[in-house]
Amino acid sequence: MTHDHHDAVVALMRRVGADIVMPHFRNLSPDQVIEKAADDLVTVADRASEAALTEGLSAIDAHARVVGEEAVSADASLLEGLDHGRVWIVDPIDGTNNYASGRTPFGIMVALADDGMVEAGWILDPVSGRLVHAVAGGGAFVDGVQVTAHGSSGPQPVAGVASYFLSTEELADIDARAAGRWQIVPMPRCAAEQYPRLVLGDNDAALFRRTLPWDHAAGSLFLREAGGVVRRLGGADYRIGDGRSGMIAAASADLWEQALAILEG
Repeated sequence: MTHDHHDAVVALMRRVGADIVMPHFRNLSPDQVIEKAADDLVTVADRASEAALTEGLSAIDAHARVVGEEAVSADASLLEGLDHGRVWIVDPIDGTNNYASGRTPFGIMVALADDGMVEAGWILDPVSGRLVHAVAGGGAFVDGVQVTAHGSSGPQPVAGVASYFLSTEELADIDARAAGRWQIVPMPRCAAEQYPRLVLGDNDAALFRRTLPWDHAAGSLFLREAGGVVRRLGGADYRIGDGRSGMIAAASADLWEQALAILEG
């Protein structure tokens, strides 16, 4: 199933990927990479991508305002009222630290929400061309083929952990709790890649510390529509406007419960 705006959004994302994101990849000068905060980078490509996506999405649905990562970085008040009205949520380059270092993965993510409920989401890998999308109540798709989440097939379930946001002591604690039960692996520092990994059987669960809407709006819908779950540690489903932190995404409700048991000891 596709959303009414699907073809237009995909065409826009592919154009931005081809015309802006990929030409700058491994072609950035030092002055084109800016540190917004400690270990939080932005590049000229992020800003140009967001500008082009904002213009294009506004033309596709003029009734929806656009909330992009870089615009919020400049004006945090744009996040207010995220769960009211129609909103395009944009991550112009997810995985900027990878991108700025000349590494993959990275991606472009767009979601459309109405009164806090995500209606549709799109994730493009501009390197491979893989397009992931989902429609609320309509399924999850990879390159147009409907998919269902399935766990990994190894001897132990695999959990991706955002190690770059955890202290050495926190990581050691998780490793100790998981010993003999789960395999802990580092996340690719790219939600645009992590969510497909949960659906396609590479990972069974993922622990996120930060849950900013542009990182999770499209991916959480994709995972849920594929049969997975994305929940706060207390068990509440993730919502884009709740402003909280910490959650587990998993390929099934059972795997989510197992991952929570690891975290809680």
